[in-house]
Amino acid sequence: MQELKVPYPTPLQFETRLSFIACSQHQTFSSMLLVSESQYHPPLAFFSQLLGAQELWLETQEHYRKQTYRNRCLILTAQGVKPLTVPVVDGNRSEKVLTSTIEIDYRQNWIHQHWRTLQTAYGGTPYFEYYADYLHDIYVEKPQLLFELNLAFLRFYLRCLRLPLPIHLTTEYLPSYSAAPLPTSTGTVWQDRRDWLTPKARENAKPDRTSVRPYSQTFGKDFVPGLSILDLLFMQGPAAGSFLA
Repeated sequence: MQELKVPYPTPLQFETRLSFIACSQHQTFSSMLLVSESQYHPPLAFFSQLLGAQELWLETQEHYRKQTYRNRCLILTAQGVKPLTVPVVDGNRSEKVLTSTIEIDYRQNWIHQHWRTLQTAYGGTPYFEYYADYLHDIYVEKPQLLFELNLAFLRFYLRCLRLPLPIHLTTEYLPSYSAAPLPTSTGTVWQDRRDWLTPKARENAKPDRTSVRPYSQTFGKDFVPGLSILDLLFMQGPAAGSFLA
């Protein structure tokens, strides 16, 4: 298998920049600073919206929200679309805790369950073995915080898609970014994409339907939109970035 170095989680910092040895497949514009919550194996629409961004800002100062992509993803199985959910500590009180400090509940054997489900659903795809070791290594690191886990996977996916996008972490919560000061030169704008995508609205969400060119999937005849980036990577491998719309 071709060597691919994977950046592992590091302690939470308030500014993180990524560097990549590969050149970008996509031309980006110097006009948009995109703000989003962190997500677990994000859907394809999350990455499509990054194509025109200059920087990505991840929200760390919001209160955690349940039943969102923050701790779940959607994959395709023989039985249809299936959610994979990361359990968090004290889930009943989680919405009173900052997203950046929410802890993962490792008392539940969720890593084994998620990995077995991924193996069953995608083990026969063209590129599962190509990416499996790198993904598994991130899992077994067992970061304490959900935010750290999501950040580790995000770094990996940006590298796979060859998107050399700087990542920053917010230091204060702003209800709206319409009048927020810009940290860079004039002419740039904020694009607030917090909770723009939701698993509850997957079937009817226009961004999920228009974010990617249809590609061959493992099950069914009709293309299923709104799935995790894992679905595209396992099917298309290094060419995955060219399918983002």
